[in-house]
Amino acid sequence: MTVLVLTSEEDVTADLVVARLNGTGIPVVRLDPADLPGEVALSGEYVNGAFRGHLSAGGRVVSMEGLRSVWVRRPGVPGARASSPSGWLTEEASQAFYGMLRGTGARWMNHPDAAGRARHKPWQLHLAQRSRLHVPATLITTFPQAARDFARRFPDLVVKPVSGSHPQEPPRVVPTSRVAPDVDFSAVTFGPTLLQRRVDKRADIRLTVVGDRILAARKAVAADAHPDDIDVRFAPSAEPWRPVDVPAPVAEGVHRYLRDAELAYGAFDFAEDLDGVWWFLECNQSGQFGFVEMDTGQPIARRVADWLAGEEPQAPPYPHDPQDSMRTAP
Repeated sequence: MTVLVLTSEEDVTADLVVARLNGTGIPVVRLDPADLPGEVALSGEYVNGAFRGHLSAGGRVVSMEGLRSVWVRRPGVPGARASSPSGWLTEEASQAFYGMLRGTGARWMNHPDAAGRARHKPWQLHLAQRSRLHVPATLITTFPQAARDFARRFPDLVVKPVSGSHPQEPPRVVPTSRVAPDVDFSAVTFGPTLLQRRVDKRADIRLTVVGDRILAARKAVAADAHPDDIDVRFAPSAEPWRPVDVPAPVAEGVHRYLRDAELAYGAFDFAEDLDGVWWFLECNQSGQFGFVEMDTGQPIARRVADWLAGEEPQAPPYPHDPQDSMRTAP
């Protein structure tokens, strides 16, 4: 049985997991749907109530009936690299590719339907609140007056994109930024704007969940950090990521979140305030983890590989595994 990895060629995070799978002898086929048609080819036959299909990539052929799992990591758009790309070709290739994979018995990390739904930031906030996680006061609006009223109620705000990244090629990450106190918010009429109460934080938290396994890491805010350095991805800091205990209510909340979202994997970002409260910021259904594993030694790649191989141990909802460098706090 084969693991299918859908991602771009230069995905280093996927490299970590593929190396783990190769080391255990689990067959792996890695491809980018952007190469369909072309370097990636497919065929599926539906005859007399039976389905037979196969994929070809890089000279390797894999039976769709022989797939044990599919990891939807960072795939390109089907048809994007065709000699004559078009919206019609993309739709045709997407329907054929993902439609056939949906008909297999493979399990997904994460299923395309669940992953697509989970990308929506307003829905994330709704689900986090329903999961009893702490969520900062947030407004998404195109009404300048609504933004002004919100700023009067919460004078210290940050602004962030609703979708997460700018749709250029390659995608450009748009950082979370502090809102100037004298802004008049007239520009929100040009597109939905997400405003959020700034959490006066003492640390950033990256909490990664693989199946039932939680691995959390903490990056302290430097004592000399500038108050405008909001986004941990861009803030200059020599502080490393370190393993951290997970408060029991947070562990319960993230498990509830992933269960309701129907996700097998999630990378959560929290801000820890001065009182030690963890505030939910977002959950990336295909978030990176290599930088955390590098600093902490937490075996995230191994956990992902075990899940894809179908060999992860059956565990209670909140496991205690010293190899994870994670302990659920009382």
